Amino acid sequence: MSGDGDKAEQFDSLFLTIAQHHPEGALKLLDTFVSFLGRKTDFFTGGNEGDWEKLVMNTFKKHERISRSSREAELKAKKEKEAARKAKKEAKKLEEQSVQPAEIKELTDEEAEKLQKELDTKQSVESVATSSAVGTSSETTEEVTEEEEDESEKGKIKPNKGNGCDLGKYKWTQTLQDIELRIPLNKNYQVKGKDLVVNLTKKHLVCGFRNEPPIIDDDFQHEIKLEESTWVIEDGKTLLFNLEKINKMNWWGKLVMSDPEISTKKINPEPSKLSDLDGETRGLVEKMMYDQRQKEMGLPTSDEQKKQDAIKKFMEQHPEMDFSKCKFN
Repeated sequence: MSGDGDKAEQFDSLFLTIAQHHPEGALKLLDTFVSFLGRKTDFFTGGNEGDWEKLVMNTFKKHERISRSSREAELKAKKEKEAARKAKKEAKKLEEQSVQPAEIKELTDEEAEKLQKELDTKQSVESVATSSAVGTSSETTEEVTEEEEDESEKGKIKPNKGNGCDLGKYKWTQTLQDIELRIPLNKNYQVKGKDLVVNLTKKHLVCGFRNEPPIIDDDFQHEIKLEESTWVIEDGKTLLFNLEKINKMNWWGKLVMSDPEISTKKINPEPSKLSDLDGETRGLVEKMMYDQRQKEMGLPTSDEQKKQDAIKKFMEQHPEMDFSKCKFN
């Protein structure tokens, strides 16, 4: 299997070049290739009637199985990698937030009585705070005056609602994974692929109408994953690009180098709802939101509260032990 794959891959660059320069776009490449077989070979007439159809179906089904298997393996590896990254990040966070081991100190009777009152009061406050704070986002907004604004932010513009930029000839939006670029074609007819020139590489984009100055001819700010990036003419009116980022932990400040730069500090990193997130990610986000709210109220975080609950449970399970002169920090 790997040998066949290696042999096929030697033609990838050739086919990719043909697809990118095809006058009617990559979607018409199959039709052009079949036309070539019919005109220049005996593919349809060299065997018995129907032989070519069996060969085509078997070939397509074979590569469908290979493609699906490869895609499933890729998704599985990606999911495992993401889970490992999240686990590592969470472990580091918990390590940074961990408190020192409990220390036992001798208390006087007066100090022990005072401690018990404080614990009772805190437990009551925590109960109320937990019911009202979990699952809600902090409504606190941070106002930054011009004097407080970082020098590096001067001259940068505010991103649009899609965390990108609306420009005169086009607009783009982004997530951490990909970029969507929309270019209005502004013609009084239905534009087709043969009317355009599009040359897309991992670092550069050229696009525009044939025999006209290009709409874009510039380097991207960062590299894209070419094999996962596509373009299409939408309703004959808009040239639409979907560009997959290579670095999925990075917000772009501009699409191409000649664009004005947006302030990535003003990007809204969570445009989606919590309900749109997978279970594991949603749990982590809710925990972070809850801990932030608790800190703002001067109350213990979820991890600190778990430690306190564990101590309380231990004390309840061992009534024979005297904790009246113990202090837990």
